[in-house]
Amino acid sequence: MKKTWLLGFGFFSISITWALYNGFVPFFLDRFITSTALIGFMMTIDNYFALFLQPWIGSRSDRTSTRFGKRMPYLLIGMPLAALFVALIPWYTSLITLVLFMVLMNLSMSLYRSPTVALMPDITPEPQRTKANGIINFMGGIGSILAFAGGSYLYKSHPALPFVTAAILTLICLLILVRSIREKRDALSPNIAAAGKSAFSFKGEWTRPTIFLLAAVFFWFFSYQGVEALFSLYGKHQLGLKESDAAFSLAFFSLLFVLAAIPAGWLGHRFGKKRIILIGVAGLTAVFAAITMVETLLPLRLLLVAGGICWALININSYPFVIGLGKEQSIGTRTGMYYLVSSLAAISSPPLMGYLVDLFDYSAVFYTASAGMLIALLLLLGVKDRGLSRPSGPEQSITDTGTASTGQ
Repeated sequence: MKKTWLLGFGFFSISITWALYNGFVPFFLDRFITSTALIGFMMTIDNYFALFLQPWIGSRSDRTSTRFGKRMPYLLIGMPLAALFVALIPWYTSLITLVLFMVLMNLSMSLYRSPTVALMPDITPEPQRTKANGIINFMGGIGSILAFAGGSYLYKSHPALPFVTAAILTLICLLILVRSIREKRDALSPNIAAAGKSAFSFKGEWTRPTIFLLAAVFFWFFSYQGVEALFSLYGKHQLGLKESDAAFSLAFFSLLFVLAAIPAGWLGHRFGKKRIILIGVAGLTAVFAAITMVETLLPLRLLLVAGGICWALININSYPFVIGLGKEQSIGTRTGMYYLVSSLAAISSPPLMGYLVDLFDYSAVFYTASAGMLIALLLLLGVKDRGLSRPSGPEQSITDTGTASTGQ
């Protein structure tokens, strides 16, 4: 698992950048735009590019072959570019330059997000992937905590400091990954390492269980992405919190996500991914519904604590569940499919929730989020996983569509 911990630095850099983006960029936009719906749309305009790039890059990385491996070339290009543009965001001079830096940063991140995620199953046997996903998301959660807590402290000194710090950390993480991960050395099987040359049907990956599961993924990300993008404004306008206090409150959610990440992976391995995800979705539905009745800071943060635990149960097990429904040589493709769905949620959720806020008030954010989680719960109940979510022992192979899974 040493390589998994080191790979976690890739997730660390992604999480700290996204958390800062969602936590503080709405405040920059708020200085130019009065409509919450339009702010929500501006927060997702970059995802229109990611919508097309991430599935294509994930699939292309399955077929890439270089001396650096098949995933690492995308990290070597994308991470330095992302570091540059995230550092530039707070130095905007107008709405046009702000949006330009936002788009360029997110385009750069789209180059390496799917390949970074796909590296985990590349170097991890299938029975260990929920545990490995817990570890790398633990690292990602630490990044989110630093972004919301440390970022809030730095933001008080100067709005640019959190973003410059994130850029430096991204470059450091890239150096760690380049020095520690050697794809040709660390791939579990030479045949699997060369899986990009194996033929498989992209259309054939869209099986009925996959469609139901990805639909559920869409709705729980719809709820989560909308809340994350608008929460800081919710805290400021609905609860009357200071900007820094509103952003800091999300650190409670992220902290419990971090603490629950590794146990969530173990629970998914022990009791089955689907069962644990169901518990998490039901719990987060209740949490979002309860927040609509909260008017003070303490109960809000206590509910965010519970929400972080539930989100860990969902998020840690969902990606291994999606790739477990397919074949080993399609890992990059399925990773792209996973991010295609999450990008669609990111595109549709904040502007829709923002529009409902404009029509009603900020309580619409959490009413909509709880409804989205309930739909996800119903869709997940329709997933026929053919045993893929059942716990698997160290020697057990997972089979689906007639193909044995032997690890990456």
